[in-house]
Amino acid sequence: MGIFDFLSGEFIDVIHWVDDTRDTMVWRFERHGHEIKYGAKLTVREGQAAVFVHEGQLADVFTPGLYMLETNNMPIMTTLQHWDHGFQSPFKSEIYFVNTTRFTDLKWGTKNPIMLRDPEFGPTRIRAFGTYSTRVTDPAKFLTEIVGTDGEFTMDEISYQVRNIIVQSFSRIIAGSGIPVLDMAANTADLGKLVAAEISAVVADYGLTIPEFYIENISLPPAVEEALDKRTSMGLAGNLGKFTQYSAAEAMTAAAKNPGGAGGGMGAGIGAGLGMAMAGQMAGQGGPWGPSAHQPSPSASPAPPPPPVEHVWHIAENGQTHGPYSKAALGRMASDGKLTRDSHVWTAGQDGWLKAGDVQELAQLFTILPPPPPGA
Repeated sequence: MGIFDFLSGEFIDVIHWVDDTRDTMVWRFERHGHEIKYGAKLTVREGQAAVFVHEGQLADVFTPGLYMLETNNMPIMTTLQHWDHGFQSPFKSEIYFVNTTRFTDLKWGTKNPIMLRDPEFGPTRIRAFGTYSTRVTDPAKFLTEIVGTDGEFTMDEISYQVRNIIVQSFSRIIAGSGIPVLDMAANTADLGKLVAAEISAVVADYGLTIPEFYIENISLPPAVEEALDKRTSMGLAGNLGKFTQYSAAEAMTAAAKNPGGAGGGMGAGIGAGLGMAMAGQMAGQGGPWGPSAHQPSPSASPAPPPPPVEHVWHIAENGQTHGPYSKAALGRMASDGKLTRDSHVWTAGQDGWLKAGDVQELAQLFTILPPPPPGA
């Protein structure tokens, strides 16, 4: 390589950046000690901005286009260096390319539950998560406030700070909105716009904006969700009597569709039993067919209890027992004098032999006198 090739290689005459990543926000053009040739070509592509920093001071900012680096294109640099219009010497500057496109599908979420006062449930907690997008709107401010001298600044380096701002703004807006938790799903679009507007006002100091903000889900604690599910189930069931009848009819239909299956016989039996129970319930409640002619009316008196079991008695006399006798038979024997108060009697359940006069059930046989005979 000749001396002229070596000298020409020390000067940079083409400056550009092709981003082959998806998360780089700022990239510094590396000079590697070389100077920038006066009149060099600067290419700034769509979605980019080029920021010149000269001797630690922010200089010119270039938007998309093709530029010849001359004094008429670098007014701030010319002022800082007191260049005249005849200046044509190489110069040293740091060049930062800033990505001004949208960074999309960024995640956010509440790390801890948000406490709020719900009009229906009272004090409760909610969680939320979603996505957002961000974009650099002021490359110079973003470079001075956030990037500094970082040669390659990625979205991951600022996403944590942006998420904290989002959660803080979301918590304040959602707690003060007064929207019931059950209605928040219908108002996520409006809530998202409110949060995005407040966040953009904060991150504008960083040279950023939040063009899109989405709330994908707002959830309650598991215990509250379980109670809400039970409440919803009760509302869907409605009249429990009708719900039971409907369930029985469904069981009968399912059993009828599979009469020959492995559990066909059992299913048919269960279906028949449920059908009978349903029919009886509907008859008793005055269903669509009215009370059955064979079923008692709900206002009918209950059936009488079964009659008590009549005792039979044995009599002990002269060391022998005979019987058993009914109470009516003992009454006739008492009238004939064959049974006296001192006669020993026994019946099932009685503790040993007792005198007839000591048994309460038989004592009345000896106190009833017969009526006077006819013609007396």
